[in-house]
Amino acid sequence: PEGRRPVRTYVGEYDEELVRQAIERERLRGGQAFFIHDRVETIDETAERVRAIAPSARVTVAHGQMDERALERVMLEFIRGEGDVLVCTTIVEAGLDIPNANTLIVERADRMGLAQLYQIRGRVGRSRERAFAYLLFPSAAALTEEAGKRLATLSDYTELGSGFKIAMRDLEIRGAGNLLGEEQSGHVAAVGFELYVGMLDEAVTALSGTASDEPPEPVRMDVAVDAYVPADYVAYEAAKIDVHRRIAGAREVADLIVLREELEDRFGPIPEPLEDLIKLQDARIKLGRAGARAVSFRDDRLVVSPIELGEQARETLRAELPGSAFDSGRSTVTVTVPGEPAMRLPAVVAAAETILAVATEPSALR
Repeated sequence: PEGRRPVRTYVGEYDEELVRQAIERERLRGGQAFFIHDRVETIDETAERVRAIAPSARVTVAHGQMDERALERVMLEFIRGEGDVLVCTTIVEAGLDIPNANTLIVERADRMGLAQLYQIRGRVGRSRERAFAYLLFPSAAALTEEAGKRLATLSDYTELGSGFKIAMRDLEIRGAGNLLGEEQSGHVAAVGFELYVGMLDEAVTALSGTASDEPPEPVRMDVAVDAYVPADYVAYEAAKIDVHRRIAGAREVADLIVLREELEDRFGPIPEPLEDLIKLQDARIKLGRAGARAVSFRDDRLVVSPIELGEQARETLRAELPGSAFDSGRSTVTVTVPGEPAMRLPAVVAAAETILAVATEPSALR
């Protein structure tokens, strides 16, 4: 959110006086607080304890095992400001935006993962108000070395946009894991399950010597086109990564059509840079179906290879795609393109449409 400030993060042993002061300070400035307790079976007892610590605060409870309507009612009441402290499980980890809630107390932060704590901390400080996060644990003696490193990481990295640094530290703490083996630590969600499975399938196929039924990977594109997912269109980094991953993972034009409709439904009209990214992937798919494996620009020429065309198909290509030429020795199609960068994407799109149509004609090799 615009004007957002870094969350001041305190890491230390659980102390009731500290909790009371944190709740009272937030209440006195007209704000609200989250108190995270990670056990549903004892959450009501914890809520009573919070009420005893801060008698003047209005305490409500929310967790994932509540009836759907009851949970909705509690959350709406809290959003309307009818509660000062929400004692809850990690259901607030993602997707919740309450600008008035600017204090976070995590009772057993030592039992949570680094990425999870980072997401939870992001639930506060979503306005211009200074936010505070208290990541607490029972005692230093009971704190494991790994838990201590996780909490120290969040204490060290409090500035906005520190997600990548935290992810790298998490990778150092847990290890990268093995692609083929029992150890599977790492950020599978960020890499994408489809990519992981695809890489695994390729490795197994190569080792076994059997042919894969999967379609070939899209062509390698080196075209320097300004195509991306704008931050003001998809604000959350995880969602941006997912959109990029789904576009790059599309293997059929129909997949892109479905994705475009979904994006328009979720985020509104698609901006030009994202539309260009989708068009670029559309061209990759079509050129891949035509047999190409690489596309690049060399000076004022678009180069597509390898493409196999017979004499009749070459004549059709020259007629349908102005400025094009076919090098039979190198199995390469070249297209002369104006020097302006803005002309590159239209040239790739036009080439993809024409080459696919020509190369897949029954008489293409004659």
